[in-house]
Amino acid sequence: MTDNRSPEFCVYDDSDYQKVFWDDANRAYEDRSEDIAFKKLLPRSGKRMLEIGAGAGRNTPRYTGYEKIYLFDYALTQMQQAKQRLGESDRFVYAAADVYHLPYNDNVFDGATMIRVIHHLSEIDPAMAEIRRVMEKDSTFILEFANKRNIKAILRFLTGKQKWNPFTKEQVEFVRFNYDNHPETIKACLENNGFEIERALSVSNLRIGALKNNPKNLGWMLKAEDRLQDALSGVKLSPSVFLKCRQTEGGQFDPNAPVFRCPACGSTRLEETKEAMTCPDCGKVYPIVDGIYNFRLE
Repeated sequence: MTDNRSPEFCVYDDSDYQKVFWDDANRAYEDRSEDIAFKKLLPRSGKRMLEIGAGAGRNTPRYTGYEKIYLFDYALTQMQQAKQRLGESDRFVYAAADVYHLPYNDNVFDGATMIRVIHHLSEIDPAMAEIRRVMEKDSTFILEFANKRNIKAILRFLTGKQKWNPFTKEQVEFVRFNYDNHPETIKACLENNGFEIERALSVSNLRIGALKNNPKNLGWMLKAEDRLQDALSGVKLSPSVFLKCRQTEGGQFDPNAPVFRCPACGSTRLEETKEAMTCPDCGKVYPIVDGIYNFRLE
């Protein structure tokens, strides 16, 4: 029998994350900084985009060049919020799923993003292996990670205010299910899974409360951010790092092949009704809730 247990990760079931962390919080600088990064890294056009850990769909409108966007998040409630935010459209396909057991066929996507997600994963290599599997050769993967070797952590460590060492390469869990990763660890994981880093950006370089809490500073901060993203990309001392990667392995997607596959057994012979997707090979039944595919292995 296949062991479908996943490594531990943070779950946002019943969370009001979008409202609490973004809409009602003072994070316009962070949001706009990420928008600047996306404009530099996203391809102009594509067919199928996979948004890994899409949450309530904050970034989805930014993928303007893609014909179809497949949003997924482990939290069904986040997908419900995303659908409410984005509306009914054949362009968007929603699924609740596990990044360690993706419900998609091999080589489906020519684009993928994973933003503010990897810092919630206790193990990154098996997740990266699954992402590699579902992406076409020469496709674009944009990854954001919380940088362990950021300037604030370095200064705190050197002044004795922080115990963990930002220069060592192991993952650090600074809050339950919140992990910082070293740039070299991320690079090695990507390369081991067939991804080639084409461009790096240093993002949220001016994430300083005294500056960003004053709305009058936003304009000049974003102008400076635009320049600093490239200028500081080599040293990678920012709290957030964006990477544009190319998938160098795998094959091309057959447009006649099914997009979904059973996350439990890997079968692509799923049978769909209005109420559920059923796998005839292992018997798993995946409900369709409010037009959202629920592929969680529970």
